[in-house]
Amino acid sequence: MIYTSMNNNDNLIISVGRQLGSGGRTIAKMLADEFGCKFYDREVLNLAAKESGFSEEFFEKNDERKGFLDQIFHMHVPFISDSSFYDNGLSQENLFRLQSDAIRKAAAESPCVFVGRCADYVLREHRNMVTVFVTADIDERITNVCHRRNCSPDEARKLIESREDTRSSYYNYYTGKRWGDSSSYDLCVNSSLLGLEGTKNFIADFVRRVQASTKSK
Repeated sequence: MIYTSMNNNDNLIISVGRQLGSGGRTIAKMLADEFGCKFYDREVLNLAAKESGFSEEFFEKNDERKGFLDQIFHMHVPFISDSSFYDNGLSQENLFRLQSDAIRKAAAESPCVFVGRCADYVLREHRNMVTVFVTADIDERITNVCHRRNCSPDEARKLIESREDTRSSYYNYYTGKRWGDSSSYDLCVNSSLLGLEGTKNFIADFVRRVQASTKSK
């Protein structure tokens, strides 16, 4: 089932894009708690797998990544016949469509905070959505990645560059916009300036002001 129209277009939706190591995911979770929203990061992949009947593994390996299926086209997969991935609807675009359907379904059912996955584009016709991009100073991001991954600063920098090249290619391809560009979002914020809690409060205040302004029109 394709959810092209919202059952409830008034549910609050917050879409959070983020740079690796910026704390964007943590801030998004804090926003979900603040507004009583369901939180979707990798949870979108599980939802898409359940809705489509495909293995969650394929959504995970394709997660915010362009070109994954081209690399594994000749792999044997248990639930797919040996003829072709594409005979079973498992193309890159179909995986994106299935994931998009899962995002629309979740947004129609309840207020949500989505992390990445082009949710800002998928839900672009949703009336009550605020789109945010979280960045941070590169040195702080490297430090955060080092702590989380237990790696060296050089390794952290390379990981950041690689992951962000992948994310930007994926986002730019499917949305026609530029990942991380201020014109692609309602608000861009540097979490290094206010810290995680302060950034969450800043974004929450912005969301409330947007909602108040929208209701007064």
